[in-house]
Amino acid sequence: MTASVQFGDRLIGPGQPTYIVGEIGINHNGDLDSAKKLIDAAALAGCDAVKFQKRTPEISTSKSQRDVMRETPWGTMTYLDYRYKIEFEVDEYREIDRYCREKGIEWFASCWDMPSVDFMEQFNPPGYKIASASLTDHALIDKHVKTDRAMIVSTGMSTLDEIGKAVERINQRKLILTHTTSTYPCPPEELNLKVIPALEQQFGCPVGYSGHEVGLQTTGAAVALGACLVERHITLDRTLWGSDQAASVEPWGLMRLVRDIRVIEAALGDGKKTVYESEAKIRMRLRGY
Repeated sequence: MTASVQFGDRLIGPGQPTYIVGEIGINHNGDLDSAKKLIDAAALAGCDAVKFQKRTPEISTSKSQRDVMRETPWGTMTYLDYRYKIEFEVDEYREIDRYCREKGIEWFASCWDMPSVDFMEQFNPPGYKIASASLTDHALIDKHVKTDRAMIVSTGMSTLDEIGKAVERINQRKLILTHTTSTYPCPPEELNLKVIPALEQQFGCPVGYSGHEVGLQTTGAAVALGACLVERHITLDRTLWGSDQAASVEPWGLMRLVRDIRVIEAALGDGKKTVYESEAKIRMRLRGY
């Protein structure tokens, strides 16, 4: 049986309750109050954690994109200036850290460059997320490995060979893979949820699901197929400005999703055929014994 991975105070893996992450990412649009409202929504829904994205803009923004002009809610600016506009720094993250502790919810981040890993270490996160875009950045993976923290590695737009080369660099006792398709939003016919058990069988580690689809039912199906972790982008309003908003879940939808996942977990049972006490009277009436 695949071994569970310690992630903060929780174990993630087969037989454990599904670890549910509300991916705030950059849906806060650089506004701390919006980030707090998203933390509130995740905590109220019963999520185990929220996740942010941390970048050093001058490193993680490609040179070809830096000076491209972009229309934003704050006016026309270069793409690099936009990246700085929405990026939280130490004061904001100190407040996020305090606020999550107050709300009783974990938080962590996906770091898109090496200085961002150093930055996040001051907050003693339960682990890190390697974004699908970074799966082939072996130097960045090695940087995360040196922290000796658990790592959730997303596998979107990646071949099995690319996944395997990343997995080789990571202590298996610290590794959780997440199946995903890097299309925002993703059509159901490209979700390919049967990859979840296939990845667990091939790599022998816990496998979760990071969904970018519209709707909730397919995420429940991922849990039924064995996803031990679920991550969905969350937003206050899917019509807000930003590249991830349309593929995100609003607060009421998040509450339904967490509720449904817990019902699915209970319904899956242990796989052992049982005659329940609640069936006894019916059995006696219909069979006579």
